[in-house]
Amino acid sequence: MEPHLKAAVEAFRAGNPVCLFDAENREGETDLLFPGECAKPATMRQLRFDCGGLLFLAIGHEVGERFQLPYLQDLHMDEKLMQQHPVLSHLQTDDLQYDTRSAFTLSLNHRDTFTGITDRDRALTTRRFAELYSELKEEDNAMERLGIEFRTPGHIPVCRESEGGLSRRQGHTELAVGLARLSGMTPVVIGAEMLQPDGDLALPVEDARKWAAERNIPFVTGEELINALNL
Repeated sequence: MEPHLKAAVEAFRAGNPVCLFDAENREGETDLLFPGECAKPATMRQLRFDCGGLLFLAIGHEVGERFQLPYLQDLHMDEKLMQQHPVLSHLQTDDLQYDTRSAFTLSLNHRDTFTGITDRDRALTTRRFAELYSELKEEDNAMERLGIEFRTPGHIPVCRESEGGLSRRQGHTELAVGLARLSGMTPVVIGAEMLQPDGDLALPVEDARKWAAERNIPFVTGEELINALNL
């Protein structure tokens, strides 16, 4: 494994951030990522102050399957729902410029949160979701366990990895989960996209790379990650 990839794995295992750039021919964005199981209020503050993009929770396909979390795109395109709520037929996701499908599933708040938006609240939602998945036993009713602790809608948008992961889709969700797998961590990752200071565009990759180097944060690309996973 390349030294900078090894550094990224070691950082992730220690609960520290990693910068991950997808590709110029996709979204052209760098995400700042942390393992979900290590989320603290300070994690959320760093994502808010250093990134500017959406905070999102990337989960592995197996996590989505265990909790039976549906893709929002599938819900919103359900024929019965479109008949009940005609506006859905006008708002269909059929023109993404970077992909053919959205990875978003349900958004969550832990039931012990207040509004759900504070750093403490979002850290609790993130950490407990990752911990809950790791705690599940084969005989557990995962949906019931999820409902005991969480509600929807919430302030943590969740993105679900596509079946087949990086072999099928090379989006930020799959890349984030791939980093967790390479690191031997639970496939639940909290992150945010890095934007330019004015927020109009994604932070250029060379600027993101320089920013990471100045803070001793490992920087990897999607291509490097995919190669390391032998996909």
